[in-house]
Parts: sequence; C-alpha cells; structure tokens
Amino acid sequence: MSLRRWSVTLLAAFVALVTIAPLLWMLSVSFMARGEASAFPPPLLPSDPSLDNYRILFGSFGIGRFLLNSLLISTLATALALLFTIPAGYAFAKLRFKGRDATFRLLVAALVVPGQIGMLPLFLELKAMGLVNSYAGALVPWLAGIFGIFLVRQYCLSIPDEMLEAARIDGASEGQILRRIVLPILTPIIVTLALFVFLGSWNDFMWPLIILADQDLYTLPVALAAMSRQHVQDNELMMAGAVVTTLPVLILFLALQRFYLTGLLTGSVKG
Repeated sequence: MSLRRWSVTLLAAFVALVTIAPLLWMLSVSFMARGEASAFPPPLLPSDPSLDNYRILFGSFGIGRFLLNSLLISTLATALALLFTIPAGYAFAKLRFKGRDATFRLLVAALVVPGQIGMLPLFLELKAMGLVNSYAGALVPWLAGIFGIFLVRQYCLSIPDEMLEAARIDGASEGQILRRIVLPILTPIIVTLALFVFLGSWNDFMWPLIILADQDLYTLPVALAAMSRQHVQDNELMMAGAVVTTLPVLILFLALQRFYLTGLLTGSVKG
C-alpha cells in the first residue's frame, strides 16, 4: 500500500474515531453508577458496569410507553408520507395536467420557507378540527412533504417515457403502471425517502412538544426533555435515555444504508 493511501486511511480512521467517540462515551456513561461521570477527569469506562439506569428508566419512568409512542408515530408518518408523496411525485414527472409546472414551482419555492413559520397556523387549524393532543395531529406535518415530492419527481424523470407509453398501449391504467412498473424502479429512492421521514419524525422535538399535551402521548425526545428538567444532575440516567432514543434509529440506518446510498447516488435508470 502506498504512503498516500496509508495517509488517507489513517485520516479517515481518525475522523471516524472523533465522530463516534461521543456516542461510545454516551454508551459507557449509561452503565456507570450515579455521580461517577461527574468526577474529574471524567472516566472513560464504568468501574462497575450495571444496568441500573435502564431499570430505572423502564421501571420507574415508564420510558417503554414513550418508546412505543415514537415507534407508532414514526412508522405511521413514514407509511402516510410514502402513500401521498410517491403518486404526487410521479404525477408531477410523468402526467400532463393544467397548471402542473406552475404548481410544482410554487412547491419548490415553499421549500425555502422555514417550517417553524407554519406551525402556529397549522396548530390553530388542527385545534379547530379537534386534533390537538392526538396522534393524528402529530402526523399531519408528515403527510406530504415537499422535499419527498421533489425527490420522487426527480427520480421519475429518469424513467423512459417509451416504457410507460408501451404499458398504456397494452391497456394498463395509471394505477397499474405506478404499481407494477414505477414502484419497482423507485425502490432505492423509496427506501431513502422512508429513512428520511422515519428519522425526521423520530427525532422531531418541536411539533410533538406543541401538539401533545397529555404526558401519555409524549414521544421519546419530548419525554427525555421533560425528564432532564427533573433530573438535571443525573448524567448517567440521561445518557441511558439518550441511548434508548438513539439506538433504534442507528440500527435502522445501518440496516438500510445500502439502499440509502444507492438512492442518493443513483440518478438514472439503466437500460
């Protein structure tokens, strides 16, 4: 191996170590006894590893309930986002209808508007509909994200029109074309979009904090923030809560990273 390749490998390993070091220390602290992480200098490894912090989280604080809430909301948000954004993106790319280009330009322009600006009007609208403090209210912002529509549309543009016209000549409806031809081709971008939506809804803090008032409906980030206000000195307990919040999405990302990278890097359809 050449000196240059060794240098690049060592640099990559150093960057990876620096990046992952906080996560490893978070995991290590979660196994420490109360107050052990506050010592100076802070220890890297627990002197007597135990699962006490996790027992407290799941036993006394009932974090399992919040974990299920996050899992439910993120899964439903992902399914609903795919249900609405994929047909919308396909329509903007391959169907002809009046006002298509103007509507799409308007949607793209709306991408630059910060989401926080629309939270108050959306909250008032959902309050009038009686959806405040409900799972349905927490899901509304994820129904049809503009970024998802844009992503699917750009990918659909690379599908040859001749392929779709041949299916139409054979008598296939638009629904059949979408289901049997377009969806298999879109698999990498569908997985990528699903991952984006799941991670976004899982980590979302602001909207669940606004829309959910009942503590039983709290998601993990909101519950962890509420818990930290009561246990600001319990670093080990908070680190265990951070591990519970981070670990599921980290596993999901690692499991789907092959599709995720393919979806990001592949911009055309072969053949």
